[in-house]
Amino acid sequence: MRATPTQVVGRIAVTLLAALVVADVVVVDVALSPLFALAPVVGSIALRTRHTSELAVAATALAVGSDLWNEDLWGGQHLVRVVDVALMSSVAVVIAYVRRRSTKRIGELKALAEIAQYAVLPVVPARVGQTGVAVRYESGTQDTVIGGDLYDCYHSSTHIRFLIGDVRGKGIEAVEQSARVIRAFRQAAAIQPDLESVAVEMSRYLHPFFSDEEFVTALVLDTTEAGVVRMVNAGHPAPLLVHADGTWEFVERDADLPLGLGLTFGRHEFAWQPGDRLLLYTDGVTEARDRRGEFFDLGAHARILADNTLEVALSRLLQQVRDHSDRHELGDDVAVMLMEYSPQAETTQAVVDDRDWLELYA
Repeated sequence: MRATPTQVVGRIAVTLLAALVVADVVVVDVALSPLFALAPVVGSIALRTRHTSELAVAATALAVGSDLWNEDLWGGQHLVRVVDVALMSSVAVVIAYVRRRSTKRIGELKALAEIAQYAVLPVVPARVGQTGVAVRYESGTQDTVIGGDLYDCYHSSTHIRFLIGDVRGKGIEAVEQSARVIRAFRQAAAIQPDLESVAVEMSRYLHPFFSDEEFVTALVLDTTEAGVVRMVNAGHPAPLLVHADGTWEFVERDADLPLGLGLTFGRHEFAWQPGDRLLLYTDGVTEARDRRGEFFDLGAHARILADNTLEVALSRLLQQVRDHSDRHELGDDVAVMLMEYSPQAETTQAVVDDRDWLELYA
């Protein structure tokens, strides 16, 4: 099992201290004990305050005991070296304490931002008409702020429509814009007869709220007609269609400008068969990088989506993305929606994710 960064720093600090003690014993002409303070200083980068304090005590004690091999029992120079190590070690402990407090505060702010994002995202039905649906949103770890990834579903007696999007930007502003995108989708999806008009009305509604550098990439889909998916792609990554037999393909069509930038959109259609699954995702999936800087190959993991329930399939896919990442964590926010064409049952059932996300921040 790969060691965590904290474990690595701890091992480096202990090894450094041991190496300096050995060097101080071997090198007779030079007193290296003042360097013992480097161990707690290195430890303060990632260790808890308690562990840094333990290193500080060990370094100071070894500096005191260095008289045993330096033959300068409580001489003036020895006292100076001991005080130097004690002072530097104390500074390291203070650094570790301040860092831990700051990290905790940042974590609290991030948790509040995540709650705000979850409050914006709607509960999507587990089944709408002939379409089974599973969704997942997870925030990344590279930044202390979250992004504007979003999804939604609109269904009525005449239309079944889906949305996934990614607002450019980070932080509360992006969450606020996400709420506007969802509002625009619901307003347009309820009254517009076709997807092109839905996209046009959404873009027209959003434009006054966006600055010159703001926009949202999005996929708007309609699964009302049996066996047919209609789609408008506003600058978003192409969806992945996984057939019931495990074969797969990216549904790549000409993409239009993102919402908020353009007012002309084209509609595309493609067929799907019973048991076929369609994955909608944001770029946090495909732009996850490993240590070599290589992107996550979604197509190579498409088979995961053909097995098990929709929820389990999504969980396994996101775990593969984490495993691919250098830090085994999601570096960017991710929103995913997995849909399955299952015409044997036509119901609309809204369910809440069995993971109570509020408990994560209790």
